[in-house]
Amino acid sequence: MRNRLRVLRAEREWSQADLAEKLGASRQTVNAIETGRYDPSLPLAFKIARLFRLHIEDVFLDDEPTQAAAE
Repeated sequence: MRNRLRVLRAEREWSQADLAEKLGASRQTVNAIETGRYDPSLPLAFKIARLFRLHIEDVFLDDEPTQAAAE
């Protein structure tokens, strides 16, 4: 799953450590999410979206085609 976390974080001039602290997560977790090596749990994904005051779909982008597009 792709995400806009790095861009959103950079717009606020937050380091990975800053974001991790705000989320109650580790810097390594933030790095893994940003690089696509780890998909966050649903509660963490919602926490990230709330922190940035965005809908979850505005932070995390589904790579799978929709059913309508596949037909």
